[in-house]
Amino acid sequence: MKTCILFGGSGFIGTYLVERFLQTERFDSIIIGDLKETHIKNSKTRYYYVDVRKPIDIKIDRIDETGSWIFNLAAIHREPGHLPREYYETNIYGAENVIEYAERTGIRNIFFTSSIAPYGEAREQKVESSLLQPVTPYGISKGLAEKIHLIWQAREKDLRRLIICRPGVIYGPGDPGNVLRMIKAIKKGIFFFPGDPNIVKAYGYVFGLLDSVEFTMDKIQDKVVVYNYTEWPLLSLKQMVNAIKKLFGYRKPVFRAPMPLLFLASFFIRISGMFPSLAKELHPIRIKKASFPTNIKPEFLINRGFEFRYGLTKSLEHWLSLSPEDFEF
Repeated sequence: MKTCILFGGSGFIGTYLVERFLQTERFDSIIIGDLKETHIKNSKTRYYYVDVRKPIDIKIDRIDETGSWIFNLAAIHREPGHLPREYYETNIYGAENVIEYAERTGIRNIFFTSSIAPYGEAREQKVESSLLQPVTPYGISKGLAEKIHLIWQAREKDLRRLIICRPGVIYGPGDPGNVLRMIKAIKKGIFFFPGDPNIVKAYGYVFGLLDSVEFTMDKIQDKVVVYNYTEWPLLSLKQMVNAIKKLFGYRKPVFRAPMPLLFLASFFIRISGMFPSLAKELHPIRIKKASFPTNIKPEFLINRGFEFRYGLTKSLEHWLSLSPEDFEF
């Protein structure tokens, strides 16, 4: 039986993957292991409570070792929001427990969602072969988790397949994250360019990411694949803002705010305690992340002929057609 096991499968990306696999009938059975129960109810799916920080104990009968896949999507990723040790515990112990489970079940295929965070502060353009220079607990733990998965593949390198995806900021219907927050702030006239408006920010639409998953699973026969997923070509932050204003008809101007001024505003808002939601948005870590370029080129996919179907405007139009309620603010 071809089985897909998704650790972290109840999350944003995991839910979309499960829905895609159900549509395409790629697998006979889909197992979702997560701390949070999935909302997907289907005869082909089963949910198990799984904490990847601990040994995994899911029993599977009649498994097709060659045709089955493990997806390791489980991670702590939000910054700020966690203690440094929490990133290491989940992302490193999780990687170790997932590959131990793969060893025990004999499953020969793993898809691991890493991050662009191991590249560090990407002022210059980064590609898959670029040196990893992570600077945060999240980036460091993801980089180490990649190595753990690579060691698993190397133990039986002629039989095992490993795909490592390094996605940029992934957005889409149902996601209240960075892209939607930016759109909301632009509409309200409270969005500022944090420093240089011409920095490049790596982003990826969730439906494009799904296309890349299927492409690397089906079209690429390499035993080890490491690829970036961002839309291509990427836009500068200024170009993104202009595209959003044009699509939604927003008219309020967006100004550049010097970094010292943003940090000063963050300090006073936080100590005043009067605007908790604004204090969360203007957290110093968020400001620093927003001001740094993430110029990540998906060189592997470009060279292999992958079709990038979703630029920023097309992706937002697609999102708007599926979930217009997401933009009712």
